[in-house]
Amino acid sequence: MTFDITRKHLFPRLRTALSRTVPAALLIVGASGCGGVGVWGSGGPQGSSAVVRVPQDAPTLQSAVDQVRAGGLVLVSPGVYQESVTVAKPRVVLRGTRRSTVVVDGEFRRSNGITVTGAGSVVENLTVRNHLASGVLFTGVTDEELRTGREGAAAYEPLDTVKFPPLDGFRASYVTAYNNALYGIHAFDARAGVIEHSYASGQTAAGIHVGRCRPCDTVVRHNNVEHNAVGMAVTNASERLYLLGNRASRNRVGLTLDSDDTEALGPQHGAVVAGNALTDNNDAASPEQADGGFGIGVGAGGGRGDVLERNLVTGNLAAGVLLSDVQGYPARDNTVRDNRVAGNGTDLVLGTGAPAGNCFSGNGESTTSPEQLPRGTRCGEPPQEQADTGLLREPLGRVRAVQAPPGVSFQDVPYPPPQPDLPRAPTARPAPAVGLPGRITPESFALPVSAQAVPSH
Repeated sequence: MTFDITRKHLFPRLRTALSRTVPAALLIVGASGCGGVGVWGSGGPQGSSAVVRVPQDAPTLQSAVDQVRAGGLVLVSPGVYQESVTVAKPRVVLRGTRRSTVVVDGEFRRSNGITVTGAGSVVENLTVRNHLASGVLFTGVTDEELRTGREGAAAYEPLDTVKFPPLDGFRASYVTAYNNALYGIHAFDARAGVIEHSYASGQTAAGIHVGRCRPCDTVVRHNNVEHNAVGMAVTNASERLYLLGNRASRNRVGLTLDSDDTEALGPQHGAVVAGNALTDNNDAASPEQADGGFGIGVGAGGGRGDVLERNLVTGNLAAGVLLSDVQGYPARDNTVRDNRVAGNGTDLVLGTGAPAGNCFSGNGESTTSPEQLPRGTRCGEPPQEQADTGLLREPLGRVRAVQAPPGVSFQDVPYPPPQPDLPRAPTARPAPAVGLPGRITPESFALPVSAQAVPSH
């Protein structure tokens, strides 16, 4: 039995589902402000504005962030902090001394755990959990009312990229994000950033999401995402965007690359996905997607010019790698090469009416739909002359039909085990998110031999 691939099944508008369960008023992400420009000071007495310790110098995270100078360090001791925090000053580093025991807890009552609107600021070595929107949000949207309901409520406002230029410079390192209603770590209208060495589980939308940036100049690397509706998601995020050496296993869908025809900066294009393990994304004990996507390693909807290479894509019950059109955006000029795609319901699927330059090469003895896909000895070169392949006569690829099991509440996904700490967290000098992402070498990320072989720290 097979079913047709459509946007409804694979690229649901997750905000629709959440609007049925999360009141719009609870999705407000908090007000922002402006901080003065400062520099990191060497040393200084305890309690100075260059270093503010919680709770020794300030009783709450927000009071510490308000007290620290731009370019300073907020160093947080173990504890459960039941508050939402907004970092609006530039180049602030918010760091926990122990990743698994410095916890920002939303108690299933507050929207976002930590919202960063200050250019070059950093969140590292702590845990965010139990929020009704995102655990950590990096964004250039500084209008509180316009952020109300974004990706979650019926009164959705498309991004005004002129009024709200992207946040310039951000970093999330060694962050644990679990059981948040939408996203674990969310970069929206933000560029020149890094998301690395982090763990995300139990999110209803995605563990890690990068949305609405062009050029993104962003790298997502060495992260571990599991037990989410979608492990990693990219929406209208394009140009110099890299997803490298991540493990997305035991989600409902491992990775989505999505063009949204209702939002700014579409279509999504120009992402490089290399050296990742996207395996066994068939987790019944995960939050349910709005329209039931399940059993897919990579679902790319309406993307253009994306490159997927040297990825391990196995054990996904419906499809391994799937390229599909979405309304208004055909999938075109994408390259799928030198991956190991095997043991999926259908390994490679081109769910579109015209090949439009999509290329599949060096992916082993993969099962495909249609039976003949655009191939070449090396993608990027003109295709060899071929007789009619029948591709145009079979307008839509088909995958194995998999009934998505009922999901669990994001509140009920089991807590993860402790994750590795940032080295020398209590004493390391702060490193603001300036000049990121630095030199990126996708070619250094080899094909993983197994999901367990992908280093996440």
